[in-house]
Amino acid sequence: MLANLFNGGATFMADVCDADPYTLRAARHHGEPAPTPCPVCRKPELRHLHYVFGDELGQFSGRIKPRAEIEVMALEHGEIRIYVLEVCSGCGWNHLVESYLVGDGVPRKPPRRRRTVEDDD
Repeated sequence: MLANLFNGGATFMADVCDADPYTLRAARHHGEPAPTPCPVCRKPELRHLHYVFGDELGQFSGRIKPRAEIEVMALEHGEIRIYVLEVCSGCGWNHLVESYLVGDGVPRKPPRRRRTVEDDD
């Protein structure tokens, strides 16, 4: 895949290493170490971010969760979509590497909306 990017016209690092500052911060603070180095710069700074989405999660849909917590969530929810993004804090490479569903198949209502600091605006 990476060879296709470079051979297909993406010849500058900026063409493939374009992670926004929020994604880089999220990877630095919440990312789990990837088993391989960055495919672009070869540094061991590659991290995986696991984003969770689902109607049953209510306002908590779209959050980053560690794999261990996702395993527990899979037993408590009917269907959750997981998106795994790999991010290199060294060069800014970011790429969606995997998307999958977890859950026990039993539909549930989303939790009641809780007040958060975002509501204080």
